[in-house]
Amino acid sequence: MSIKRRSLLVGSAASAGLAGFPAIVRSQEKFEVKVANFVGPQHFQSQWLVKWGEALEKRSNGRLVFKHFPGAQMGPTPKHFDFARDGTAEIAYILHGATPGRFALTELVNLPYLIGSAEIGIKVLNDPELRAKYLDAEHRGTKVLYLFTHQPGSVHTTKKAVRSLDDFKGLRLRFATPAIREFIQQLGATPVGVPPTEVAEQLQKGTLDGAFTDYGGAGIAWKLGGIVKHTTEMYCFVASFAIVANEAWFNKLPADLQRMVTESVTGIEKEIGSNWDALDAPGKKALMDGGGEAIRLSKAEDDRLRAIGAQVTENTLKAMEGRNLPARQVFAMMKSLAERHAKTSKSFWS
Repeated sequence: MSIKRRSLLVGSAASAGLAGFPAIVRSQEKFEVKVANFVGPQHFQSQWLVKWGEALEKRSNGRLVFKHFPGAQMGPTPKHFDFARDGTAEIAYILHGATPGRFALTELVNLPYLIGSAEIGIKVLNDPELRAKYLDAEHRGTKVLYLFTHQPGSVHTTKKAVRSLDDFKGLRLRFATPAIREFIQQLGATPVGVPPTEVAEQLQKGTLDGAFTDYGGAGIAWKLGGIVKHTTEMYCFVASFAIVANEAWFNKLPADLQRMVTESVTGIEKEIGSNWDALDAPGKKALMDGGGEAIRLSKAEDDRLRAIGAQVTENTLKAMEGRNLPARQVFAMMKSLAERHAKTSKSFWS
């Protein structure tokens, strides 16, 4: 064989080897996944995210490496969506109501008396048609992994028991979403915006008379046992959340890792929803053990509150239509989905 021929063959072999080299390196590359999370490490959702990350690390043979930042370590709750969008975090747990109006159509799920459980809420929000037509577009710059809600919330008060509509008058109540802010106003009380981390302190100081939240939030996350003395079990609203990933980061992942992440959040609605709903019992126990009282309204009073909730819904839809948003179409889809899923899911109203 001539020297020239041998050189050509060696060169060709080397070129072929180099051509495959980037693929080999790519398949072994590690990808850090910083997870921004505003709730504490003891919370169910925090613990679920840790286990989810561990499962993905194992399945990816260590190519995905998760680092968790619970308890708002990265910054305040309203910043969490931007942490994911700008790449400060690869994944973030967000509360839609923390940035009122930014996710206007998604937040329709928070309207009074629309959703009867977290299981229903997560099934509604992750409906493929609803997300594709309306909701995912509100989360531009991120890839929505899944949307969800907590179990329906009620009103928890420190001194005055709420047994009728008239008892709301004069109370200063913390709200979680714009819809509940409007609801509180229509009930005759004063809505007060307070970050979750400050609710206990404001209740103890007396600058708040109570708070609208779920039993899990009140008893477990905020540790209000012994602080609030009365809970009126309205089960009247949910707050919505999302787990989102930085879109550019996700798109740069190798195809097999993209599939892995997507598959890991496919079909989880029952699991996530049921676990959120399960927080109701221990949350209630924590409040009752602290000397709390659980109050159930009469049907007549419940009907009065639901009528006010319906008026809040109509006012909200009209205002959004004035901004040329397809609010009524989205709400109609959500209501239809909620009614359908209520037939096969847990509901706190039945």
